[in-house]
Amino acid sequence: MPEPYRSFREFYPDYLEEHRDPRSRLLHFVGTFLVLATVAAAAWTGRWDWLVAIPAFGYGFAWIGHFVFERNRPATFKHPLYSLAGDLVMFRDLLTGRLKF
Repeated sequence: MPEPYRSFREFYPDYLEEHRDPRSRLLHFVGTFLVLATVAAAAWTGRWDWLVAIPAFGYGFAWIGHFVFERNRPATFKHPLYSLAGDLVMFRDLLTGRLKF
């Protein structure tokens, strides 16, 4: 059995390996964008009930990418915090062009 990750720096290359398909990366990007937009809109309007949509946006789009295009299990099941950080870092990397869709 492989050793657990000692840091996010160790985890992220494996995370990217599980997100090779551009369609999957696009779905992750859309889901993360919707999560961030929902949080911002809820804070702006005071409509905190909108936050209930976050799991559907965050997991729904990402899991479609994993199960349909990547054909693998999301890292969320084994490494939830690193996976969340990976989603945010990959979002930034896609937004800045460091990674391609």
